[in-house]
Amino acid sequence: MASVPGTGTDVSPEEHLPEAAHAVAIIMDGSGRWAAEHGVSVADGHRAGSRALRPVVETAIDLGIDSLAVYAFSTENWTRPVEEVAALMEIFGETIERELEDLAAQGVRCRFVGRRDRAPDWLRTKMEALEAATADKSKLQLWIAFDYGGRAELVDAARRLVENGADPDDVDEAALAACLYEPEMPDPDLVIRTSGERRISNFLLWQSAYAEYVFTDTFWPDFGPEELRTAIEEYASRRRRFGGR
Repeated sequence: MASVPGTGTDVSPEEHLPEAAHAVAIIMDGSGRWAAEHGVSVADGHRAGSRALRPVVETAIDLGIDSLAVYAFSTENWTRPVEEVAALMEIFGETIERELEDLAAQGVRCRFVGRRDRAPDWLRTKMEALEAATADKSKLQLWIAFDYGGRAELVDAARRLVENGADPDDVDEAALAACLYEPEMPDPDLVIRTSGERRISNFLLWQSAYAEYVFTDTFWPDFGPEELRTAIEEYASRRRRFGGR
């Protein structure tokens, strides 16, 4: 048996110790509480959160991460106060305008995961422009979950199977996975949630079946390169059994 570096712990061959997380997902939580702690508006908290994304993306590239999925706006977020939702839409637009050029220059391909029909027309136009401008990039795949809910995704996938006339005998995991919002998005090796909450909040329910989780007390606006590196190091120290011994 081999030893885990720095621990002296023996690891049997079947207890796979990952060297790196190639696909990471982040539940970006805590911007509102960050705003309260800093005595600023909720909108300013969300703006601070939007600015936290770029250094995390840049660090993901440095760490050799291939896919990064971030939970930007859930299906449940529409129930927030009208003023907060309107501010979030504005901030999404501002962020796209501010980051588009640099993301493209750094080789980041951006795609939105979820529904778009409830977004304002002007925001949908900006989302499409971001996707088009980065379509040929391949250094990092950035998936932005917008108006996304894991249960809604599974319901929509099942609906697509029925609409496509799938034979019940042909319905298996591969058939359903092919009907998800973005079948090309890899399953995350690691899911990180900020702000101290210990729940998954309807995020990537299908894709995260065998993901490792890291929870941090850091609010999202304060989550940066060091916090990401720490989470990646914790992931690399774990043994992934995928249901086996």
